[in-house]
Amino acid sequence: MCTLEQRGRVFVLTLTGDGEHRLDHALISSLRSAVASAAEAAARAGPGAALVTVGEGRFFSNGLDIGWAGTSRARLGELVDALRPLAADLLALRMPTVAAVTGHASAGGFLLALCHDYRLMRGDRGVLYMSEVDIGLPLPPYFMAVLRAKITAANALRDVVLRGKKVRAAEGKEMGVVDAVYPSAAETAAEAFKFAEQLAARKWDGGVYASIRMSMYPEACRSVGIVEESDEEKRKHFASKL
Repeated sequence: MCTLEQRGRVFVLTLTGDGEHRLDHALISSLRSAVASAAEAAARAGPGAALVTVGEGRFFSNGLDIGWAGTSRARLGELVDALRPLAADLLALRMPTVAAVTGHASAGGFLLALCHDYRLMRGDRGVLYMSEVDIGLPLPPYFMAVLRAKITAANALRDVVLRGKKVRAAEGKEMGVVDAVYPSAAETAAEAFKFAEQLAARKWDGGVYASIRMSMYPEACRSVGIVEESDEEKRKHFASKL
């Protein structure tokens, strides 16, 4: 499933094994538990933490477990609904997040990567791919909201969702979807950890960090069920930090 390891101020969440890391109920639950554990440990330790997510093998994640869903739209709907709170967990997490995309990230796996603040990707293999148009499935509304928030160039968003373009690392960097490209999986994971260490060393207030992130992506956050602060709550929160 996945493991969570704390290395200093950085939490490393690893999707383990050589499989496709298909997002079924068990893996989604395991990921949510790991993210919650990281959040709790960081809260106890005080300011200064970061999360890195990395996949072992050829895949970062090949998306929802459509093999389990089969032809059942009800089962597929269950998985779509189950992934939504994981997206919310990441978008509301009180620390910086880095996805080390060390293999293919397709559909729900691509969404998982987009829910992180930064994406570092290996350049020698692997694609970002939103496959729904090719397999004849509509995009769930929260998928589309996250895609719009994180892929800001209109032509790039069009190519990802309407052409089903398979985006390699260098092109992803040109699109602004990928922040940095490294030659191999090992280098990508290592550099992601180094970058996360730099972010954690800033010792930002986690509540402030999460609040700013959520204000950057209000539509995406609402779409995954994050309750937006009222203007009065925002004013109180702001005043409490002065």
